[in-house]
Amino acid sequence: MQNPSSQDNLKKLTVIGGGITGLATAYLAAKAGAEVTLIEKSVHFGGLLRTFETGGEKLEFYYHHFFNHDAEINWLIRQLDIAHKLLYKQSTMGVFRDGKIYDFNSAMDLLAFRPMNFLDKIRFGLTSLFLGKVADWRNYEGVPARNWLEKWAGKSAASSLWNPMLNIKFGPYTDEVPLSWMVGRLKQRLGSRNSGGKEELGYLDGSLDVLLQALLDSLQKMGVNLMPGNALTALHVENGELKGISTEKARIEGGNFVFSLPGTHLIRFLPDNTPKLKKDLSAIKYFGALCLVLETSRPLSEIYWMNVADPGFPFGGVIEHTNFISPAHYAGKHITYLSRYFAHDDPLASMDQKEVEALMLPALKRIFPELQPDWIRDIQMFRTMTAATVCDLDFSKRVPPCKTEIKHLFLANMAHIYPDERSTNNSIRVAAETCKVLGLGAEAEKIPYGSSLSGKIGFDDT
Repeated sequence: MQNPSSQDNLKKLTVIGGGITGLATAYLAAKAGAEVTLIEKSVHFGGLLRTFETGGEKLEFYYHHFFNHDAEINWLIRQLDIAHKLLYKQSTMGVFRDGKIYDFNSAMDLLAFRPMNFLDKIRFGLTSLFLGKVADWRNYEGVPARNWLEKWAGKSAASSLWNPMLNIKFGPYTDEVPLSWMVGRLKQRLGSRNSGGKEELGYLDGSLDVLLQALLDSLQKMGVNLMPGNALTALHVENGELKGISTEKARIEGGNFVFSLPGTHLIRFLPDNTPKLKKDLSAIKYFGALCLVLETSRPLSEIYWMNVADPGFPFGGVIEHTNFISPAHYAGKHITYLSRYFAHDDPLASMDQKEVEALMLPALKRIFPELQPDWIRDIQMFRTMTAATVCDLDFSKRVPPCKTEIKHLFLANMAHIYPDERSTNNSIRVAAETCKVLGLGAEAEKIPYGSSLSGKIGFDDT
């Protein structure tokens, strides 16, 4: 039986994968006194936190915000001395349904939402409160969200809102999405609202690149060996024990190894005599995500986050970032994300940017008929094939343990975020639980618990 808290193992840790989970794991482990190496395939650290420049300011490839109840990221921001960059702003939501834009921020907005009948508006409110405030996700893993919502929230609530949103996010897997995922989602959203129903979201002045650079600076000061542009090439496993790894530039031996990359990227390196681990990782599928980022001369609406609930649209969200963070931060430019998750066999997985523009821009004009081509000053496209796990019924049974059957090989990835939604905050919670399993929990124990449901599965150190 592996004893990850032995002094020999505590002396050395290698983290493979330089996204936020890997970065936070390296940070917490180094704070606890470990000798840490952090390896990243890309020449840039950050993963889904990566940014580009527009209007002289950094902006994320994929839209980001966090919630005022996200205790983990707020703790890390304070630890890194960047709290002066912290912004909390009131956000606005909307829904496009039956060819019309509806505000969706308050009880009065719900009453004005014509696609839903009056009785179902009451049921919608009550079931949302139940799921977000009362329900225990463990009781609903085997319950399809679609079926439950149709029964208890009402058919008009399901058909006008819930079903379209599930369809655009989960596509062919919609019928298998457990209600437990919806519990996690609604706990996030309702927890960020004040007594008047207004939602306040967090961001960093200068983008989440401020967090990324502060983390990298801290890691360097603590002596963490940062190795970007260094892809994994082999695992060296002997008698059920991971002795070391090879990368394009180095061979690293001894200590523990945490793999914070998607399981699909690790499978091909595993030896044939690890059938359980291969089976565990193969059982988890990933969604891709695509964001078409528009820079326009004027805003499209006054809404920050608009869910598209009409069928037939190639995107599920219109996120007007500069209705949240002022366009003054971007030299007066207005910035909108058109977002879409996709299955790997979806055409969006392989379309080039011009094809995506030809698909999405006419659809955008259906929502905003006044939109003119000369409003659009620039367009960027970003796509990842591993944006989130496909969490289907009883998904907790498929979440692999952090401590695997291979001695010294540990996992910390998106699967461990279930039943919550993927976020920077939830990745920090997963990193904290990983360090505890490693016996490097001195700093992780200091992180306060917020409302995150992540890091609950696979971290019982047995």
